[in-house]
Amino acid sequence: MRKKLSSWRLLLALLAVFALVAAACGDDDDDTATDDDTTETTAAPDEGDDDDEGTTETTEGGEEPAGDIRVGMVYDIGGRGDQSFNDAAALGLDQAAEELGVETEDLEPTAGGENREELLRLLAEEGFDLVIGVGFAFEEAVLSASADFPDTTFAIVDAAPEGDNIEGLVFAEEQGSFLVGAAAALTSQTGNIGFVGGVEIPLIQKFQAGYEAGARAVNPDIEIQVSYITQPPDFAGFTDPARGKEVAASMFQGGADVVYHAAGGSGNGVFEAASEAGAPGEVWAIGVDSDQYLTVGEPLNQYILTSMLKRVDVAVFETIKAFTEGDTEGGVRVFDLSVDGVGFATSGDFLPADVVTQLEDLKAQIVAGEIEVPTAP
Repeated sequence: MRKKLSSWRLLLALLAVFALVAAACGDDDDDTATDDDTTETTAAPDEGDDDDEGTTETTEGGEEPAGDIRVGMVYDIGGRGDQSFNDAAALGLDQAAEELGVETEDLEPTAGGENREELLRLLAEEGFDLVIGVGFAFEEAVLSASADFPDTTFAIVDAAPEGDNIEGLVFAEEQGSFLVGAAAALTSQTGNIGFVGGVEIPLIQKFQAGYEAGARAVNPDIEIQVSYITQPPDFAGFTDPARGKEVAASMFQGGADVVYHAAGGSGNGVFEAASEAGAPGEVWAIGVDSDQYLTVGEPLNQYILTSMLKRVDVAVFETIKAFTEGDTEGGVRVFDLSVDGVGFATSGDFLPADVVTQLEDLKAQIVAGEIEVPTAP
């Protein structure tokens, strides 16, 4: 107020003095607010937007907030809540939002997945810096969209198309499946186990190949029943629990006491079939992608011997983290046993300690190159 006193008329000056005296008799805080010499964080009346600078320019080191990076994700059919593949990707996205402070948005395609490319393009048009397609079915859509949005980095799970702004995130599913195949053979009392695939395509055949190889490494004479829910181009086999239950029930009736599924949301039907085939410990199911003992809930999870962990969450999080650190180039990232990109779960403690020890030994042999796991049945 003193800075303006010389320009005011005498009457206003007298009124101001009166106001100061009244304030001194009342609330001392008013003196602090009106005295320009008592605080450096209150902007002077003629200093424009300094208040905004005082509150927004105080981030440590003056670094740009991580939230300025925007990451969009488009799930495969089934979206969040499939308790398997998509949920694993969602976990990695949520972790990035929480730990890295990036802004995220996730979308789900139609039941037939016809609008995959449309959703990728929508995210790119809205200015998302990194756009991730969850599943091999996005390959053509990613190739097309990335060509029209060269300043956007695209990533795709389970495929590795070539492009300067495309990152392929691929896994050694056969290696993780080898371990749960060995677990099945070591646990089976009947010498008869099963494999339920969602759709018979090369990617899912990798799961089958590893599972069969692991089981036969333990028991060369083991019987393995194999069935796929659908054949391409029908991909409903990943989202049909009723059909998954029917296929698995047939295997249990045929003598199998352990059944592994690589069928996405249809796997819930496999768990239901196990629960109706016998008591926990008499028959088992094996989950896939995420630790399904933790996601399915009781009582079905009491039938889940283990799960083949395909760490889509790790792949998504590490890709986003690398992007925030400046890695925006295309390329291929491989997630195998050597980087814990795949593995097996021990939740529920259903695997005996000696079985876990044998699986860890097999894992070490695979990592060392002493065991080569096939990728085709």
